[in-house]
Amino acid sequence: MRCFREQPLTITLVRRVLLVVNVLLGIVCILAAGAVYWIFYRALPKTSGSLATLVTQQVEVNRDGLGIPHIRAKTIEDALFVQGYVTAEDRMFQMDAMRRLAAGELSEVFGSATIDADRESRRLRLRRTAEQIYTALPAADKAAIAAYARGVNAYIESHHGRYGFEFTALQYDPRPWSVVDSLMAGLNMYRSLTHSWKLKMDKQQMLSAGEADKVDFLYSAPGRMKPGSELSWAATSEVGAPLPGSNAWAVSGAHTADGKPLLSNDMHLEFSIPGVWHAVQLEAPGLDVEGVALPGIPGVISGHNDRIAWGETNLGFDAQDIYAEKMDFRNGHYIFEGKLEQARSEHEIIRVKGRGAEEIAVWVTRHGPVIEQNGTAALALRWTAYEPGVFQYVFLDVDRARNWEEFKRAISRFGGPAQNFVYADVDGNIGYHASGKLPIRHYAGGAVVDGSTGKNEWDGYIPFDDLPETFNPPTGVIATANANPFPADYPYPVSGNFAAPDRTEQILNLLKAGGSKLKPQDSLRIQKDVYSAFHHYIARRVVEAYDKRGAVTGALNDAIGLLRKWDGQMDEDEAAPLIASLVADHLRKSLAERASGGNGGAFGGDISPAVVVKLLRDEPPDWFPDYNALLLHSFTDAMDEGQRLQGANPAGWKWGKALFVEIRNPVGGALPWIGSWFNVGPLPASGGITTVKQMNGRLGPSERMNFSVGNWDNSLWNLTVGESGNLLSPHYRDQFDAWYNGESFPMPFRNLDAGSTVRFVPEAH
Repeated sequence: MRCFREQPLTITLVRRVLLVVNVLLGIVCILAAGAVYWIFYRALPKTSGSLATLVTQQVEVNRDGLGIPHIRAKTIEDALFVQGYVTAEDRMFQMDAMRRLAAGELSEVFGSATIDADRESRRLRLRRTAEQIYTALPAADKAAIAAYARGVNAYIESHHGRYGFEFTALQYDPRPWSVVDSLMAGLNMYRSLTHSWKLKMDKQQMLSAGEADKVDFLYSAPGRMKPGSELSWAATSEVGAPLPGSNAWAVSGAHTADGKPLLSNDMHLEFSIPGVWHAVQLEAPGLDVEGVALPGIPGVISGHNDRIAWGETNLGFDAQDIYAEKMDFRNGHYIFEGKLEQARSEHEIIRVKGRGAEEIAVWVTRHGPVIEQNGTAALALRWTAYEPGVFQYVFLDVDRARNWEEFKRAISRFGGPAQNFVYADVDGNIGYHASGKLPIRHYAGGAVVDGSTGKNEWDGYIPFDDLPETFNPPTGVIATANANPFPADYPYPVSGNFAAPDRTEQILNLLKAGGSKLKPQDSLRIQKDVYSAFHHYIARRVVEAYDKRGAVTGALNDAIGLLRKWDGQMDEDEAAPLIASLVADHLRKSLAERASGGNGGAFGGDISPAVVVKLLRDEPPDWFPDYNALLLHSFTDAMDEGQRLQGANPAGWKWGKALFVEIRNPVGGALPWIGSWFNVGPLPASGGITTVKQMNGRLGPSERMNFSVGNWDNSLWNLTVGESGNLLSPHYRDQFDAWYNGESFPMPFRNLDAGSTVRFVPEAH
């Protein structure tokens, strides 16, 4: 009887506990929903109605189904103002982080984890350089950047307390945006695309312990296009770690379905969330342009207006030199032409969250800032970005160009980072012109040059009219993919970090194979091509060497079978790409070790495949006595490594387990339990560093654009992940699946189906 009396009490207790738990869970859900609303939802862009702000006349912003803003204004100044505002709506934290990266101020909000990045930015003087650049800008450039900055600040002023998750998590608000901040955004890209000083430090390391002639060979391999190829070239190339690359091509109407030119551009840059580019359309009297913009900078960098289309790839010409200065650091004296000169000392204070500030002194010589010092030796960096008048804002002029001559006039002011510009227009013309301030050197391009003699100074810059150019070539095809565009008889010395010509040649082959009825969809197909001529060559050479030595049984024989039947496609589900890639890596290290013992890991770079191929084809006896033995030794080492990575049976290996896409949010992605919500991937990937679809895990296509010139609404475009940096936005990663699968979206220009409309109206006074 006792048990029966206690049971209702037990049930009642359980019910009370469940009630309390449910109430607590409900409270937690309500608080979580409130937090999501407060942190994420309130930071989303306004999608309807009107917004009173500092425009002079009404501006209409229609966002399409991808969240891309199409801005229609009655003045260019208002268009740029609103571009600044809507970019901040989508990307304010990204913009703030990029200016902090350039200024060396990341540690102020991230703590000591970013102190090395801040030290480098301070030594490179990016903020001070941006301030100097601004004073020398033409008035029109200043006005355009100022209008954009006012738009960013209008957003900042109107969104106190609702800037988004990252600002809340890191517990700070963005300071007002300045014109110098926009210039620092540009310098960040300049730095990303011109970092040869680090490559020269690698070469210096190899020279210190190696054979000079062999090290020089590694760093000066020929990058020659096949005879007859458009933009054919042959010149020496300074080698280093892979730089971000790109593809761009134009074909005349003779090759297209509608008789109008096609122009394509996909720029390969480091992955990030949000991505590098912000898509936008700007329409105002005298301005009618759409394409991709760099957050923080007004205008469109790559895109089209109603008359012309253009795209860029990185030229890779060497824009930096390291000068060895003989220096007395007690008083800042250094020797130049036998005389003492006084270096300038700049005091830098790096604020670090959670600990005391750090102070550093930066010495600046006539050649540039000292980036490394040891005793009385100092290494100073000379960089085109530091040179007076080099860095200019030209893209508003590019955006408004109506023909080839106006386009050339605009890019003739472009200082850097040096680019290959590809062009097409509605009149049926296609063209190419290299642009940027390229130093004229009359001395051997060593790793480090003597700064004390005065003999190693730059002799100005190559005149714009002397840079490589072509207009309406007989073939009707132009392609560039970071290879060397300078002819063998070019009258100026050439050095740079140029890519091997494989990607360019593959693009030309695929365009030729496409016949005379090309459409934007055909260009998209080429952009996702994953054939590697380099790795295919390595595979064939390994098979030949193996056959000459005689077959054996086991995993090595199985791997040879995979290489023997492989067609060179770097497909994620195949084993052969992994085998060939590992062999190539071990070959590269063997070459570097032969040139400089102990430095096998110091050599790499865009042109390194051409170095490997040249040695295997020429087989110079002073490098290796037996090249078949070299190939088989590299193959054996590659197989050992592959088995450690993916198991004993090579038939089960997959390239996509070694090459994968993982794009992490810099703040949310690091959170425990929920970090994966902010990130994309990891997912297996096809392609490689030598394929048209250039991939290496860290970088890949940052956008894809395929313009149907004149029939603009038939064009295609997409970003890597999405337009917005807000996790709660439907446009945070809505483009990724299409990007990953090699698909795309219509690029509306005149036929816009607006998903939302907001009107910016003048404030009442």
